[in-house]
Amino acid sequence: MIPLLALLAACSRTDRIIVGAKNFSESDLLAEIVAQQIERRAHVPVERRLHLGGTFVCHQAITSGSIDIYVEYTGTAFTAILKQTPVADADRVYRFVAAEYPRRFQLRWTSPFGFENTFAILVRRADLAAVAPRWKAGFGYEFLERADGFAGLAQRYGLRFSAPPTSMDLGLTYRALADGRVDVIAGNSTDGQIAALDLVQLRDDRGYFPPYQAAPVVRAAVIANHPAVAGALAELGGKISEAEMRRLNALADVERRDIADIAREWLAKNLP
Repeated sequence: MIPLLALLAACSRTDRIIVGAKNFSESDLLAEIVAQQIERRAHVPVERRLHLGGTFVCHQAITSGSIDIYVEYTGTAFTAILKQTPVADADRVYRFVAAEYPRRFQLRWTSPFGFENTFAILVRRADLAAVAPRWKAGFGYEFLERADGFAGLAQRYGLRFSAPPTSMDLGLTYRALADGRVDVIAGNSTDGQIAALDLVQLRDDRGYFPPYQAAPVVRAAVIANHPAVAGALAELGGKISEAEMRRLNALADVERRDIADIAREWLAKNLP
């Protein structure tokens, strides 16, 4: 149930748009691209609320009207929010979430950016010959809890580790793997740290993970109040490949560039 005060505030707020983000760099960076694109195309003031939390935190924020837009991933919405069994058909997943979100939540999916960011099961290159029973695993909180996360993966592949996986913040898992404190993690396939830390992604040859196309999700009321926002977001559709997203993530996570500068430069080059 949506709190009455939050609903009234969301309905009355038309002077600005609030863009939120999940608690990892790619989400912050895509939110900044979305925010700057709205400011320069729709000429509406934008407030940023970056690094809010995980999937459920951001979903609660947008359904309560605390934020107006955030970038979500189709497979995450399909399994974690809509409680569907994972499937591999990207078009089917997108069509389903695009149909169900307006009906259930009064939210609209816009065009995907053009890349997928799936879970990446990562190991150190030097340990490729090791076997899972000797490995120590470290996974993010969401991966351990989600329907498309560890339990299903372990069942699909018959995985057994030397001890139950350690639960840790997703951002800490990469360094834990590189430093040898764990032997396998579930990262993000578009993360710039994979190459920088000389990690190797294991192929999901049994097709466990669903497609995860990244796209802005917007409150329908925002589009009604600011029609130019729809056009601004449509321009972003299909503009970022997986390789390009990895490059942008590396600028943020490896080179430690400011995300506002990264977003500004990308928009100036790709959507002048």
